[in-house]
Amino acid sequence: QVQLVESGGGLVQAGESLRLSCAASMRAFSGAAMGWFRQAPGREREFVATISWVTIYSDSVKGRFTISRDNAKNTVYLQMNALKPEDTAVYYCASHAGGSFTSAHSYNHWGQGTQVTVSS
Repeated sequence: QVQLVESGGGLVQAGESLRLSCAASMRAFSGAAMGWFRQAPGREREFVATISWVTIYSDSVKGRFTISRDNAKNTVYLQMNALKPEDTAVYYCASHAGGSFTSAHSYNHWGQGTQVTVSS
């Protein structure tokens, strides 16, 4: 049974930073590709970043966000710098099941999400 629990969201002003964490209860975490997605009200779930043997970022966060992992702690992180109001969304972590790293359909386990709100 896989359980993913996100934390670290909150309300910040534009230009500030947040670090999200995703604690994973799963076997073979170190070998699993993990991703972050986000969903704003009225919009589809959007790819943010993934980490496996490579890291991939969406164009909208490249240069501002950094995904990392600590396999000893079964945790994946998303460091978010220079936040913008358009980054406001619920952020989800997910474990990759196969296929495209940027498609939500390629991920089979999801956390409950953590809200990030960036005020202008």
